[in-house]
Amino acid sequence: MLEGKKIGVVGGGKMGGALIEGMISRGMVGAAALTVADKDEKRRGELAKTYGVHVTADNREAVRGADLVILSVKPQNMADVLSGLAGEAAPAALFISIAAGIATGFIEEYLGKGVRVVRVMPNLPALIGEGAAALATGAFATKTDLELARQIFTAVGIAVEVEESLMDAVTGLSGSGPGYAFLIIEALMDAGVRMGLTGDVALKLSAQSLLGAARLCLKGEKSPADLRDMVTSPGGTTLAGLKVLEEGGLRATLIAAVEAATRRSAELGGRK
Repeated sequence: MLEGKKIGVVGGGKMGGALIEGMISRGMVGAAALTVADKDEKRRGELAKTYGVHVTADNREAVRGADLVILSVKPQNMADVLSGLAGEAAPAALFISIAAGIATGFIEEYLGKGVRVVRVMPNLPALIGEGAAALATGAFATKTDLELARQIFTAVGIAVEVEESLMDAVTGLSGSGPGYAFLIIEALMDAGVRMGLTGDVALKLSAQSLLGAARLCLKGEKSPADLRDMVTSPGGTTLAGLKVLEEGGLRATLIAAVEAATRRSAELGGRK
């Protein structure tokens, strides 16, 4: 669906780079079709050398005449970026935004009524093709636009569609979720070291345990609760550990963390 399209990427940071790599490595688009704008000269050099894409410091140059524009900028900078882009892209251009908290209506207001926008919340594991992204359409985006966006993000992981009203919740859960997982892995590693394991061994065992557990959940054959029961023998070691986690409020703390991150996403978008 990207064949023959000119693509502009505004913001060539980690996530922008992951999407560029995903599209090129999957053969969805050639490097010559991509122009990436980034303020950092060193980063521009890295992108040009690694992927062979056109690079520029000027957002307008990247967007000018583009059929598809990926907005990969910080939410705090979105208003300034959008104010300089109106009228630069092709009239029928599709805009895909991955800025946390920024509603499609906000982008439509800056770029003009009728502009087609798909809002996406990806996460960091997209860097290794294991991302989780949720997609929502703006007022004027079509099913074809949604499918095109889905193709781009399935190139770096999985993608699901949600109502835009739920995007703050997605941000609090999967957008921020890797941060929670890293903290859990770090804590498990520290515990392993305390019990006598080396740091390297403890890290590998901790990370692989979470990875394996996640893959079992994604198979969808059993619920997380059923899988937990499978590994929890009466009077066994797992039961002893789970008892401590429940008494320490791990479940409630994780729920509170998602709620806090969801609220922050709404605040970034000017919602309370």
